[in-house]
Amino acid sequence: MLRLALSVTVVATMLSPLVVHAEEVVVYSARNEHLIKPLFDRYTQETGVAIRYITDKEGPLLQRLAAEGKRTPADMLITVDAGNLWHAAQSGVLAEIRSPVLEANVPANLRDPQGRWFGLSERARTIVYSTERVQPGELSSYEDLADPKWKGRLCLRTSKKVYNQSLVASLIARHGDDGAEQIVRGWVANLAAEPFSNDTKAMEAVAAGQCDVTIVNTYYFGRLEKDRPGIPLALFWPNQDGSGVHINVSGAGVTAHAKHPEAAQKLLEWLSSATAQGDFAGLNMEYPVNKAVAPDPIVAAWGTFKADDLNVNEAGRLQADAIRLMDRAGYR
Repeated sequence: MLRLALSVTVVATMLSPLVVHAEEVVVYSARNEHLIKPLFDRYTQETGVAIRYITDKEGPLLQRLAAEGKRTPADMLITVDAGNLWHAAQSGVLAEIRSPVLEANVPANLRDPQGRWFGLSERARTIVYSTERVQPGELSSYEDLADPKWKGRLCLRTSKKVYNQSLVASLIARHGDDGAEQIVRGWVANLAAEPFSNDTKAMEAVAAGQCDVTIVNTYYFGRLEKDRPGIPLALFWPNQDGSGVHINVSGAGVTAHAKHPEAAQKLLEWLSSATAQGDFAGLNMEYPVNKAVAPDPIVAAWGTFKADDLNVNEAGRLQADAIRLMDRAGYR
């Protein structure tokens, strides 16, 4: 078995450089095992193509791909957030592909303009508020959370998480550096507590009365709502009169040195199809990127919203600017 220098989970068939199967795909995935294994098992049952994979955090996987270079066994990279996908593409570890199937299934704003990666599930980063202390009419936009009326009422996840970096990158794209910095400084001034390590802790602080509003990915809300039915929190869709709700993706691309590039592309196309999209998104309470597929009933119950049509590629292109901006603004 290939010894991993990084801490990874090895599942399915062991990754051995000495055994090569004609009909197989090797996947490096930053998406957790329970979110991909059911799909991979079904694909193997339907096609006979074996899928071998490892899971790890996005950073170590990208470092591994870069270090392995032409020697990598990986045919596909699956990761979360367009910022990570953009970075993978810029690092040269993803191949440029052309696929009418993927172009039909994945909207243009949810894929790389050069065809190096494609979104496979869509996630909304939106406002969650206390139903005990906030009326929906008080809320309007991400920008409005910088208003002094929210002083001592706002909780946020740490700026170190790529999800918030992507959100701030979208603010830069919409408002420029100066405008975005003014918004982020307003958020910092309104914080009720130091930023939290994850979305769930931020929501729990709202529920406990430590603050009144926060910003989270909707699937975290879904998980908390499932664990604690009746928790006094609700989703609010901001910016409906303007840019729309900030969205991001989990997605995938064929690696630059894939040993089975055609098989990897076929798997990627299948994951974007109506056959797979319901499960790919539904297992994590996300939204399908394929608009022919309805969201899971739990997700659909949250209601519809206008989404930002900004190409999520901008989250990566402006990520470094967003990190510097948040540092200047004192957002830790």
